[in-house]
Amino acid sequence: MSIFINKKTKVVVQGITGRDGSFHAAQMKKYGTNVVAGVTPGKAGTKVDGIPVFDSVADAVKATKANTSVIYVPPPFAVDAIYEAADAGVSLIVCITEGVPANDMMKVYDYIKSKGIRLIGPNCPGLISTDQSKVGIMPGNICIKGPVGVVSRSGTLTYEAIWALTCAGLGQTTCIGIGGDQIIGTNFIDTLREFEADKATKAVVMIGEIGGSDEEEAAKFVKKHMTKPVVGFIAGRTAPPGKRMGHAGAIISGGSGTAAEKVKALEAAGIPVAASPTELPKYIKEKMKEAKGKGTNKSKKTTPAPKAKKSAKKVATKAKIKKVVKKVVKKTTKKVAKKTPKKK
Repeated sequence: MSIFINKKTKVVVQGITGRDGSFHAAQMKKYGTNVVAGVTPGKAGTKVDGIPVFDSVADAVKATKANTSVIYVPPPFAVDAIYEAADAGVSLIVCITEGVPANDMMKVYDYIKSKGIRLIGPNCPGLISTDQSKVGIMPGNICIKGPVGVVSRSGTLTYEAIWALTCAGLGQTTCIGIGGDQIIGTNFIDTLREFEADKATKAVVMIGEIGGSDEEEAAKFVKKHMTKPVVGFIAGRTAPPGKRMGHAGAIISGGSGTAAEKVKALEAAGIPVAASPTELPKYIKEKMKEAKGKGTNKSKKTTPAPKAKKSAKKVATKAKIKKVVKKVVKKTTKKVAKKTPKKK
């Protein structure tokens, strides 16, 4: 199983005739993703790597029944691309574009939520459900199928974490980069909730970074609602205050959003925090072994039940034997009484 995307996902690529759109559309198709259409205004009737191109998302959805859109258009047109996809009726939008203004995203966020559509990004690498589908720019060759879910605010660190897991023989269900901007469509809690409900996911790796309070909120959620083990990593421990590091949301402001605060919150929730991505497999193995041990102990606690049933069975058998013996004794007594001559 997986979350958000699977083999049945039908993808339309917005900006498919551009440099990034055409390259990644081909990569997604090569991985096995069901890329059914592309969109570039004025290019309808053409094809990119065998994928039909339409003038609008509405036309593409009508013709192909696409349910997911991935956006590779430049920042000035990204917001309109999100609105267009939402109005066309897709249920999942993945926006790869970096540099979307936060002020515009505030309006987009409310609009998307009001229509019940899931948005991943912007400024994200997308997601991949191992051996099923990949939507975005994640390299598929670093993933292997397994029981670990991965969610990350960082792009490149997502790949490092996945590769570390793969090298340790720990495969993945779904790996998702939610994006590091100040306003994004899907956060840690949204993703953790889905991983908790996914039967195939047995443990989760959560990669955070400085800035904001998403990791602290996620820690509270994990402590209260998660039964599956979670392991964390926080990037930007040496970042100087007041300087943005990489992502628009990765900035320490007014003493809040520091790596130390986030590590403290995660550890308080029982989430071990790795010092580097290469340590993640060690912690995942430990937590999974611990979870398995708890499961074994739980089953041992329930073992008296079969014993009770066995005892009840023995009691029933003894009662039955006693009844039979009593019947035989009674019958024998009658026979003896008949043969014995009565006294005159």
